[in-house]
Amino acid sequence: MTTAIKLPTDKIQAHVEGATGHVIFNNPDRYNAVSLEMWDAVELALSEFAKNDQVRVVVLSGAGGRAFVSGADISKFEKERGSKEATQHYNARLKVVYELIENYPKPTIAMINGHCIGGGLNLAACTDFRIASVKSRFAMPAAKLALGYPFDAIRRLVNSVGAATAKIMMFTAKSIDAEAALHAGLVQEVVAEDSLEERVEELASNIADNAPLTIRAMKYIATQVMHPDPSARDLARCDEMVAACFASEDYVEGRKAFMEKRKAEFKGR
Repeated sequence: MTTAIKLPTDKIQAHVEGATGHVIFNNPDRYNAVSLEMWDAVELALSEFAKNDQVRVVVLSGAGGRAFVSGADISKFEKERGSKEATQHYNARLKVVYELIENYPKPTIAMINGHCIGGGLNLAACTDFRIASVKSRFAMPAAKLALGYPFDAIRRLVNSVGAATAKIMMFTAKSIDAEAALHAGLVQEVVAEDSLEERVEELASNIADNAPLTIRAMKYIATQVMHPDPSARDLARCDEMVAACFASEDYVEGRKAFMEKRKAEFKGR
């Protein structure tokens, strides 16, 4: 059964299907370029999914088959980024949404079909996994537009592909194809376009079948491992989450299912 999430703009669509929450960037005429109201809607949808125990995985995708997300909507620049104050507000909102996705408590998958450019590339780098169709292309064109790129955006790209490849992409502003992105580690799989949805659904289903408390703990701990300041890592919280796994009903169910040679039915408690 599919349950739609009501949002203030139809340029972002969200629904729950089974154990997967879907966020779809729905601005295909502009290659799914994103405006401020769209980022606000993304935050709202993700907040709803975070509270919904039925949702165990979130998939982000773009409508229209031409792009995942092509960055900021330039047609909105004059209104949303036409002054210093407006630009600061826009960047502050983006920072909130990107950090929400990067530190999201549930696994996230970017399903990329077509162009993944600028802010879209940064968005994809915030997710846990990136699965792309063979026709997808990736670019960081800021140097062609004289845009400044913040620390966190560059950190994410460097973490994904390494410093040298990140610098080539940033300094040349040239795009790379899906195979090059796979080789660089930017995406984890490249599949035929007509197999993309099926492969992402398969991956999401596989994750959703596993113990959600364990996955939540592992994801949180992974974010702490990647924290650039070791002294800021919350190791006590890591230990608490691991202990909660062993104290859960799911741990009992997992052991029983293993002994009985059957599939475990995890409840997230």
